Amino acid sequence: MKKDQSRELFVLEQIKNKMDALKGHLGFYYKNLVTGFEYGVRAEEAFLAASVIKFPLFLHLLSKEAKGLLSLDDKIVTENSDKVPSCGAVNLFTGAVETDLRTLCKLMICISDNTATNRLLRLCGLQDVEKGFCEMGLEKTRIRRFLFDSEASARGIENSISPREMGALLEKLYRGEFMNEKISKTALDVLLKQQINHKLGGKLCGAVPIAHKTGEDSGLSNDVGIVFAPQPFVVCFAGHDTEVYPWEDLIRNSAYDLYESQTRD
Repeated sequence: MKKDQSRELFVLEQIKNKMDALKGHLGFYYKNLVTGFEYGVRAEEAFLAASVIKFPLFLHLLSKEAKGLLSLDDKIVTENSDKVPSCGAVNLFTGAVETDLRTLCKLMICISDNTATNRLLRLCGLQDVEKGFCEMGLEKTRIRRFLFDSEASARGIENSISPREMGALLEKLYRGEFMNEKISKTALDVLLKQQINHKLGGKLCGAVPIAHKTGEDSGLSNDVGIVFAPQPFVVCFAGHDTEVYPWEDLIRNSAYDLYESQTRD
């Protein structure tokens, strides 16, 4: 094993040990996009998605446009009745808001806009999105309800992701293999504009670009992305029923340590 590979494996095993010391259902997937080396901790399992579900939803909309089923330049109206709390900008506008679909997609990814997400979900329909997820090869990643649907949530109906499946989608974008190279680049460009950067980017502090999508809720924190280190790597963290601060601290330090394993002498 080469010296840089032994460093990489050492860091990954340290991440696993630190995860084992934390409470909750925690998962992790890593892949070096140059060497192809993979590592996972419960990477195949399903985890509560929170806002990471917006990432495959975005890809679904891009695929629908590629098939000629819609245009992201189409205009759509978001009514007051569509607005939901928390992250985003659309719910801060007075009255109905007209935007194109492309704007809603960017808001959904870059500032995790919940109202934009629900409006796009209503446009497509849950069954259509689920069908699209299946066509992407997703099995554990499922969309079962709208955001802030407290009634569905009370009945145990939740959206889910798999770290490995999120990693596979990110790798397709990196290699230009999601639909085609142009669409893959479009998706990456939006993910690179992510403004919620306290996890994967929290310790790297802009040292390298990161194309990623986060998710947060009570006792839950996720972040999945590509870190464009000298050898770019996919890294996907998902965790719920946990203590968020130490879990997010692990995510911050892990991304930094994996980057440093490539750059230190």
